Amino acid sequence: MTDRSPAAGKPIRTAMSVEDGIDFAIIELLFFAYRDFTSDPDQILADYGFGRAHHRVLHFVNRRPGLTVAELLDVLKITKQSLARVLKQLIDTDHVVQLQGPRDRRQRELYPTAKGRALALALARPQSRRIHAALGGSGVTERTLVERFLEAMVNPELRAQIDVGSAKMSGKSHGEH
Repeated sequence: MTDRSPAAGKPIRTAMSVEDGIDFAIIELLFFAYRDFTSDPDQILADYGFGRAHHRVLHFVNRRPGLTVAELLDVLKITKQSLARVLKQLIDTDHVVQLQGPRDRRQRELYPTAKGRALALALARPQSRRIHAALGGSGVTERTLVERFLEAMVNPELRAQIDVGSAKMSGKSHGEH
């Protein structure tokens, strides 16, 4: 049923375009690239009854074993409530273990299990293959340009969380507990 109230306005039949001053080409490329980049892991995650939130938690816990719950919340920019459900599932299915912090008993450190490591690698492999294929014969210069572009897309105040090419984030080295 069509809403014919005056507040509904008239339909616009022309597409938004570069004349609107927006870089729609890059925006759409990012939409499509993200769709396809996440499609392979999404299929794997579905077999476990997991979603993208589980993928993100597994990724960062595996990249930074010993990450605290507070640090993970900061990296993912999500609420405790939304993390709690996902983390509980990952712990209950033996993909992640949660240990008391050695210095502060209130802190909870997160570590992958062998099962969690295997799943994280299974999720990352098709993404890595896709990246490798997309970069094709590109050299170091082109790869560096892509990395700089993606890093520049991150809010400046959050870039300290990124350390491309290593397991460190936020300028801290973990896994040395």
